[in-house]
Amino acid sequence: MTPRPGFALGDALVPAGTRRTVDLPVSVLSDHTPVTMSAHVIHGRRPGPVVFVTAGIHGDEVIGVEIVRRLLSLPALSALAGTLIAIPIVNAFGFLNLSRYLPDRRDLNRCFPGSAGGSMAGRLADLLTREVVARADLGIDLHSAAVHRTNLPQIRVAPGDDELLRLAAVFAAPVVLPSALREGSLRQTAREMGVDMLLYEAGEGLRFDETAVRAGVAGILRVLHDRGMIGGRGVPRARRAPLVCRASRWLRAPQGGLLRSYRSEGDVVERGDLLAVVSDPFGEVEAEIRAPEHGIILGRAVLPVVNEGNAVFHLATIAPEAQAGERIGAWNAGLEAERLFDEDEIL
Repeated sequence: MTPRPGFALGDALVPAGTRRTVDLPVSVLSDHTPVTMSAHVIHGRRPGPVVFVTAGIHGDEVIGVEIVRRLLSLPALSALAGTLIAIPIVNAFGFLNLSRYLPDRRDLNRCFPGSAGGSMAGRLADLLTREVVARADLGIDLHSAAVHRTNLPQIRVAPGDDELLRLAAVFAAPVVLPSALREGSLRQTAREMGVDMLLYEAGEGLRFDETAVRAGVAGILRVLHDRGMIGGRGVPRARRAPLVCRASRWLRAPQGGLLRSYRSEGDVVERGDLLAVVSDPFGEVEAEIRAPEHGIILGRAVLPVVNEGNAVFHLATIAPEAQAGERIGAWNAGLEAERLFDEDEIL
């Protein structure tokens, strides 16, 4: 039997049946410190798809970094078919500075496909596009909410794509949200290159959220199993089909002041339900925020200090007959039934 060819990434060649961390040069800082984008490649003995998992495109979104770390430690990957490219930190500049952006103040996820002779963000986007996306059949990009906000675990997909909706159901986060492709985003570039891509949103910037991390790891394993890359042993089974939400909106603070929230992400609310109250520091003027319709809270602000117009609750519209509360309850029960990680595995 002819051995499977090695997998080339950058200047490295990863033989079949092995795994290796490959450092792709990005830049040199002003003090002569080299910066790389490090990718861990697991190249299976048996043929199969090439899948990439990326995290840290925004440097303050650390949940994805932890998801990749846990994923790479799992025994299920030892008999992988195909090739997995896992990049826990795409934007090393932002990660080191605890910042969403690069030093040139650009949002990397608005700079794809990038340019080899462009800005710092453009060069990094170009490197990821050429070396990783161009070699892949499928991508999973891991994100969290911005600092001072948190998201219910959810998958976002390009609208009108039945195969992506199917893969989102396989991932089995509690909510799937068809979301338009943004100019300059990794998702848009992948689509133009013919690469399917799921975007996972969960938790808060600069914070670990155990539920969000475990949901992300479980979802990736389900997708790898669906693609025939790993066996079924150790892959958590989904308890309920995800809730597909076709529309959502942000509810904003009607005045500045102190925010007291009474509902959280994942809560199913009815029209008129009290979600929060904003008060001035003296308690003399209060303004209520009520649900304008039946829906589920996808995300919310966690900082209790708000200005007028600040986004406070991300509410998705759902049909009353969708049994959303039952689905979310079953999803939470499923996660609780899985193995808990020790504290030293989280810190």
